[in-house]
Amino acid sequence: MSPAGHSDANPALDGFFDTLFRHRPVDATFIGQHDQDHRLPDWSPAGLDGATAAWSWQRDALRGALAGATDDHVLRSGDWGRIDLALAASHCELSLAELEGPHMHRGNPSLAIGEAAFGVIALITRDFLPPEQRASWLLQRLRQVPAFLAGALATLRQQPVPGAWREKALKEARATARLLDDGLPLWSQAMGLASGIGATLHDASQLALGGVHAFASALDALPAAQSEVAACGEALLDACIRRGHWIDRSADDLRADIKKRFADERSRLDAMVRNCGARDLGEVLARLAARHPAPDEYYGAFGQVRDACQACAATHDLVTWPDAPIGYVPIPRWTRMAAGDLYYLFYRSPAPLDPWAPYEYVVSPIDDLDADAQERLLRSWNDSVIKLNHVVHHGALGHHVQNWYAARAPSRVGRVAAADCASRIAMLLGGTMAEGWACYATDLMDEAGFLTPDERVAEQQTRVRMLARALNDLEFHSGRRTWSESVRFYVDDAGMSAEAARNEAVKNSMFPGTAMMYWLGTQGIHDLRAAVRVREGAAFSLRRFHDRLLSHGAIPVAVTTRLMLQGGADDARK
Repeated sequence: MSPAGHSDANPALDGFFDTLFRHRPVDATFIGQHDQDHRLPDWSPAGLDGATAAWSWQRDALRGALAGATDDHVLRSGDWGRIDLALAASHCELSLAELEGPHMHRGNPSLAIGEAAFGVIALITRDFLPPEQRASWLLQRLRQVPAFLAGALATLRQQPVPGAWREKALKEARATARLLDDGLPLWSQAMGLASGIGATLHDASQLALGGVHAFASALDALPAAQSEVAACGEALLDACIRRGHWIDRSADDLRADIKKRFADERSRLDAMVRNCGARDLGEVLARLAARHPAPDEYYGAFGQVRDACQACAATHDLVTWPDAPIGYVPIPRWTRMAAGDLYYLFYRSPAPLDPWAPYEYVVSPIDDLDADAQERLLRSWNDSVIKLNHVVHHGALGHHVQNWYAARAPSRVGRVAAADCASRIAMLLGGTMAEGWACYATDLMDEAGFLTPDERVAEQQTRVRMLARALNDLEFHSGRRTWSESVRFYVDDAGMSAEAARNEAVKNSMFPGTAMMYWLGTQGIHDLRAAVRVREGAAFSLRRFHDRLLSHGAIPVAVTTRLMLQGGADDARK
């Protein structure tokens, strides 16, 4: 039941979602709104200008519906309808900042090829409708790929392309070509599509393949920027902080806070390594790599650890665990050849607007590997990685539980904001809750005694790297650190390999405000828990706190904090 004073019937918000789905049709598929499944967006100069006008009109309409009320007044009202309007307005403002500037759609070729690839992947990796229906939409999208990429290329020609962004896009184009040429026939065969449908899809995939090759050739010939990557600048960075995450602290204040915490957590990591009897961190990581399932136990290990995680959470009364079954399966053969070079997630959030169904979490396949390759994979996917990353953070207490709660939230924005889309989540404002909760969930299982001493060291290393990413996000995009300095920082101060450091720095450069959301969310939840514990005293319950926190959906942790500490919308849910 919706809380008091809230109704899904909201014309201004309806208009917002209509704009979102029309101008981001691939996102709509991942969200579970299927009216746009046959379309790709228009990223030509005229198309982006049209999107800019639509988002501008929608922003003004939302502001009009709010009748001049400030965000503070809206939050104090406790009315979910008005809160949604304010959240939607902030998303409009951030979308406009991205569309009007040179950093995102107008400057990054990786976003364009990713949109084309995942326009296909979105229709062939989830059985939300019969394959014949999805094939009909897929056919239409495939035929649009050449025009979509040509339009995006016309936009990209307006300024030099950073070298590392071009390199990443070309790598993704090669992966997309493999998906179209090799993957789609496998999907068609696996779905048992009639030969006529399969032949028509093959012709359309070859047309799309030609568009991908043309895009890659033209991109490779475009003038190169002097820099490998580009910083977004302080204006867009500030918009990400204030309108994306709803944080009212300055970038300088956040940076000073993170620097101190980073130094403290690094010192704590060193102490934890010594306390577990290791010479250095490398020795701990080597011990963890050596502890892994046998090849014939690999797939089953994930479910066993997940069951143990759920049992531990029940023993410690951490959360009301939803009925959200999940199974671990190999990556489908029809996407396997492309997955490694794309933004292909092992856990991709269930589409919040689709009916909830048993979820298939994909993992790296082991069956077709020789003995040496199996050993390398198992050392990489060791017991610690399975537990910390693929179970606690993603497939159990972390993302999966949070996504279940979000899909049932009173906030329509909060239901969909953290849905995983082509290159990132649907709305930045969903990030601090989605990633903050998932990281916090691992802290919580550490508190509950679920981690071994060596696993606690590995998790502490993750905390250090989370702070390093947040610090680099702020310093790089504000011009206080160059890209080469970012890479060196990750190697020297965060302990990353040279390749991992370079990849991380490239990713940071592409999506300002994203790396910081992990720390902002995690720290925000810890701070909120401490405040609620003080307020409630002996009556404080972890499970009640977590249930209430998650019930708000994927809205900024800063907003949920206000609502839980002031009452209002939160009180209306009791």
